Amino acid sequence: MRILFSTCVLIACSLPVQAAVVAPLTATQGMVASDHALASEAGAAVLKAGGNAFDAAIATSLVLSVVRPQSTGIGGGGFMVLRTASGQAQVIDYREVAPAKASRDMYLAPGLPRDASTQGYLAVAVPGMMAGLGHIAKQYATRPLPELMAPAIRAAEKGFAADAHFVEATRAVAERGMRPELKRLFLCNDQPCALGTPIRNPELGQTLRRMAEHGVQDFYTGDTAKKIVAAMEVEGGLVSASDLARYTPKLREPLRGTYRGYDILTMPPPSSGGTVLLQALNFLEAYPLGWATTGFGSSQHIHLLTEALKHGFADRAALLGDPDFVTIPLAKLISKGYAAELRQRFDPARTLPRTAYGMAGFSSSTAPDAGTTHFSIMDRFGNVVAATETINTYFGSQVVVPGTGIVLNNEMDDFSKQPGVPNAFGLIGGEANAIAPGKKPLSSMTPTIVLKGGKPFMAVGASGGPRIITGTLQTLMNVIDFDMSAEAAVSMPRIHHQWMPEKLFIEREMPQDVRQVLAAKGHSLALGGAENVVQAVVVREGHFEGASDPRKGGRPAGY
Repeated sequence: MRILFSTCVLIACSLPVQAAVVAPLTATQGMVASDHALASEAGAAVLKAGGNAFDAAIATSLVLSVVRPQSTGIGGGGFMVLRTASGQAQVIDYREVAPAKASRDMYLAPGLPRDASTQGYLAVAVPGMMAGLGHIAKQYATRPLPELMAPAIRAAEKGFAADAHFVEATRAVAERGMRPELKRLFLCNDQPCALGTPIRNPELGQTLRRMAEHGVQDFYTGDTAKKIVAAMEVEGGLVSASDLARYTPKLREPLRGTYRGYDILTMPPPSSGGTVLLQALNFLEAYPLGWATTGFGSSQHIHLLTEALKHGFADRAALLGDPDFVTIPLAKLISKGYAAELRQRFDPARTLPRTAYGMAGFSSSTAPDAGTTHFSIMDRFGNVVAATETINTYFGSQVVVPGTGIVLNNEMDDFSKQPGVPNAFGLIGGEANAIAPGKKPLSSMTPTIVLKGGKPFMAVGASGGPRIITGTLQTLMNVIDFDMSAEAAVSMPRIHHQWMPEKLFIEREMPQDVRQVLAAKGHSLALGGAENVVQAVVVREGHFEGASDPRKGGRPAGY
């Protein structure tokens, strides 16, 4: 059921306005939710052929690398939170890392273009995608890698139809200025292609074929690596042969928390997503959210949510970074006790000055959903995957490695180029996220698994820069607090606040009376879309519900 914002503004609210009923997609054997139908279908086909959720994850990820080149690709990286049928939970960190030649103030050098951290070879961090998928294939998958790569190879060589999101992404980048090699690959006569135009990348198909034959190490030490390094040397990039050869995924323990009796497994640093998610949930748990208490979309509901987010994002800016390089007070940040301390500052009548938020006692604008994708998978065996993958902003650095079809990331912009200066997403960082060789930039990716009674209940995550956190949080709350189906939960209007800039971003469905009450509490409202895209799978009574956010045109698939 798809529902619009409630028009109530009091604690006791009337029933919400209800829009058209949309039946959720359900299945009994397994479900894949991604932001492109071809990727979901590839993953579901693997499940139907006898594969597990990890097999399906590899196939889904690689097809997304082809059909969502604006969002992800083998020139990027990601995070996966997984749980096996036996109950083992693990985080696979295949986030990109700064090259060995990178330095703290590299983007402050005189004469560098202002966009050096976002466009071109200097913006590229060492990709981790193929190393991560290779690890998953070796440790968890049951099907041979060439079989799992076949759907992506077909999509690259035979082509896929340009959909609305692809067309809009190419238009947005072309208007800002697109590198010539990217124009040749994804534009039609120097203009965005029409809807339905077949988009082919045969060189990427050949690159994938080579890795299917020789293994993923081809990307790091084989012919593909040689092509990447040769281009870097010609164009002045920093990624070297030794950077590629040294890259290995990092295995981490998921952050663990609870919310209203549910167990939460989510992403630890170097992503900020899980930390902010748990901090917000801990803050909100003391308040009785629901249809009969706050009502959905009421001023009380949104004020509570906003205040929780502002604390989390303030701490993100001051304290979070790569835990291999900086000390993070993580245990305190995600503790129930710290949330109780923060609640003592909560004022139901007003929002607070920005110096009042977070642990540090601090005495632009955001960018839309860009180069990130998420998929959620559950199988009939009890395995669960939540994975978020990225090349950062639309089409990453816009660098296409000659002879490979690979679009490389611009993940270096996720570092703090200069502490206190916003990045492309309007996020402010401190010394904890300063550039250093071999360091991973701070992320907002929030792949999350929810358990109920110790059993899988939900896999959820999002794309959209810092809005990943708010999209994931609100979808999880929609299911738990408001008892929504997966489809309704991802489709609902959302809000976003990231502490700085001091704006509460709202979707246009918010009624005028709710806006007026929020403004009276001191919130500065900014209208827009959610600019995050959520993918979720929920299992109830033996049936999987799949939901792909309609904001990006994805579609789940199951059987």
